[in-house]
Amino acid sequence: MENFALQSVSTTTSFSPHSPTSRISLLHRSKPISHSLSFPSSLHLSRSISLFQSTPPISQSPFLSSRSSLFNPLFNPKLRRAFPMRTSASQSPDNQPLPPTPPPRQGAKPIPFLISIAIGLIVRFAVPKPVEVSAQAWQLLSIFLSTIAGLVLSPLPVGAWAFLGLTVTVVTKTLTFAAAFNAFTSEVIWLIVISFFFARGFVKTGLGDRIATYFVKWMGKSTLGLSYGLTISEALIAPAMPSTTARAGGVFLPIIKSLSLAADSKPNHPSSRKIGAYLIQSQFQCAGNSSALFLTAAAQNLLCLKLAEELGVQISSPWLTWAKFACAPAIIGILVTPAILYKLFPPETKDTPEAPAMATRKLEAMGPVTKNEWIMVGTMLIAVSLWIAGEALKIPSVVAAMIGLSILLTLGVLNWDDCLSEKSAWDTLAWFAVLVGMAGQLTSLGLVGWMSNCVASLLKSLSLSWPAAFAILQASYFFVHYLFASQTGHVGALYSAFLAMHLAAKVPGVLAALALAYNTNLFGALTHYSSGQAAVYYGAGYVDLPDVFKIGFVMALINGFIWTVVGCIWWKILGLY
Repeated sequence: MENFALQSVSTTTSFSPHSPTSRISLLHRSKPISHSLSFPSSLHLSRSISLFQSTPPISQSPFLSSRSSLFNPLFNPKLRRAFPMRTSASQSPDNQPLPPTPPPRQGAKPIPFLISIAIGLIVRFAVPKPVEVSAQAWQLLSIFLSTIAGLVLSPLPVGAWAFLGLTVTVVTKTLTFAAAFNAFTSEVIWLIVISFFFARGFVKTGLGDRIATYFVKWMGKSTLGLSYGLTISEALIAPAMPSTTARAGGVFLPIIKSLSLAADSKPNHPSSRKIGAYLIQSQFQCAGNSSALFLTAAAQNLLCLKLAEELGVQISSPWLTWAKFACAPAIIGILVTPAILYKLFPPETKDTPEAPAMATRKLEAMGPVTKNEWIMVGTMLIAVSLWIAGEALKIPSVVAAMIGLSILLTLGVLNWDDCLSEKSAWDTLAWFAVLVGMAGQLTSLGLVGWMSNCVASLLKSLSLSWPAAFAILQASYFFVHYLFASQTGHVGALYSAFLAMHLAAKVPGVLAALALAYNTNLFGALTHYSSGQAAVYYGAGYVDLPDVFKIGFVMALINGFIWTVVGCIWWKILGLY
């Protein structure tokens, strides 16, 4: 039965951590999805998996391993009572036949499809073309806006919709085939793809799970200590596991659910406020700072620097430069967020004396560090070292990642089937490259420059200094994310335009580029649909939707204050402006 259940999970858990395709459906849901699987660590995937398209292979997580019987209902009576096992895939827990599953929708959703197409047609034929803009640039803009609208409205999966947009650019002769596919050879795009394979290695070997469990053992005597242990362990894992959704779904949510159930804190139940809701909120809100701390902690960070480079903003030694300027505000944000939420959203259970003992037993059940875990550690040390010293050694970041992946493949930690089955990586390659390519062509055709000059003229007419313009543009970029269901989609749509506006307003280029990139991580915790990890954590069923919006907005203001005050002081000391 356990093998059957695990197999059913593994065949339905491919989702894209950066894809907004199905997360937009969360906008229409007012309550968390109910649980249907029996395992506390399985994230009730059979229902909540519809919230997102791909997660690291949860079936490979040590929390679902047969050796981790501590958190397995087959061997834990308390969990078995809370989550009764099903006897058949076609029966409910009370042995009643389940209703037949409706067939999936075939083709595009009509209304989102028509709206997305209409936006582009209106821009192309109804809005007068400015005389300063070429016909080619204006036509590409209309296609680009239709593509962005499709990312938000999801008439098709994001990769399919991006491919349609790419096809239109070639069919209408807006771009040549070579120009349309130029971004598919981008180093940054391939670095992002390889990052997904690294994340799979962390989950497959159980290394990320082991690290987090050690922190639970060391710091888990209280609920607040548990939160600090989990958030600090994520910050340490982040630079070598460049996917917030992989970290959430593959490592931290299984641990949080197991700890919560052991404390009798159940999802979709009043007892969720004992510790589960607090741990979810704390981990969710801290994830933005963890991702902002390191360049390789999130895929969108790499995309931001690529787009900045296309606008002439060059950042030397990018890995070190990013970490140097981010360290002060990000570390302070990580350290104060659990304490702030402990006051704003307090857990009912303050002490968790059993958690360290549970973690100790789990580590004993996991056994000694395996050979594959040691290989994973060594490989990531090599990769991170090359990322740090890459400029001095003249080794590009993508080459360092290729070396790391080659080691993992050669030594068998990953196999080629692992890479082929990482659908999120290939999906990201497709739609990321389309967006980056279109944005780059819009810049080359002069449209972004024209838009930035218009904004610069407006700001000049208001007699705003560059610090004032910087504040207004950063706040606008941040809160417009309420309209997006993807951090990377937001970057692809707006990063270049907002950076160009900053440059036109005489904001120092590196300051503008990095601040926008840091903000891209922080707004991932605004709503239940604002990022891949948002869908993962909300789908767990521990937090009510009003609390997600309320805490998201309050913490956005607090993070904004920390990064404005601490960040600006720190950046001034370092000579960034």
